[in-house]
Amino acid sequence: MGILSLLRPLSPSWTSDKELYRAIYSIFGFYPSNIMPYKLALHHKSAPLEISVKQHNIGLNNERLEFLGDAIIGAIVADIVFKSFPYKNEGFMSEMRSKIVSRSQLNKLSIHLGIDKLVQHQHDIRSKSIEGDAFEALFGAIYIDKGFEFSKKVLKRIINLNFDLHELESQNNNFKSQLLEWSQKNKHELDYKVIDTQYDKKIKVYVVRVFIDGKPMETGSDYNIKGAEQIASQKTLEIITKGTENTDNGPIV
Repeated sequence: MGILSLLRPLSPSWTSDKELYRAIYSIFGFYPSNIMPYKLALHHKSAPLEISVKQHNIGLNNERLEFLGDAIIGAIVADIVFKSFPYKNEGFMSEMRSKIVSRSQLNKLSIHLGIDKLVQHQHDIRSKSIEGDAFEALFGAIYIDKGFEFSKKVLKRIINLNFDLHELESQNNNFKSQLLEWSQKNKHELDYKVIDTQYDKKIKVYVVRVFIDGKPMETGSDYNIKGAEQIASQKTLEIITKGTENTDNGPIV
């Protein structure tokens, strides 16, 4: 018997389970068999779900379901890309999968579907990934509740309705990759360094700075290093593409 079958909420996040059942149906087109994993999927670590297990009160959040959902989504999207582009190589397929499951794409998709309105979190949290994390966690919940094939059917429908794969093929939203390409083309040395770690309501935030030829460029902060690198890369690219000769840290080259 798993822990989810032992959970008894002490302070529900919604007025009633019925409201959450309706919300899941509105977003995904089905009613849950077991509502508890969906509740847990919608609790960010800044606002854990308080539960009672064997007379002990503990707080749980959606991180474990996020881990599971990330793997489920990655496998399904890999299958979609593999079948949609039968003559493309591994590098192309990896890039396409990354475009679909990138944090920015999942954040946008989560907001478009209305998932962001259901996520329980402290309102002053400045995370740039809460929405996408909840999307992944919900697919972890769907997998636990309904199984892999059902999860695959639901995600394929969402992707078909929200993505044009051939249009996505021509887009490049990997800012770190773009900055690396620019650096190699112009014979500049590119580096990233974590220059600080901060805490937002006890949640660790990484601050990363871009360095070009050893010169400090723009910074980015996020709850994971890869996300911070992407933000710093995007800000640096904006300066480069605008043709700005100087930043707050001196000339670009």
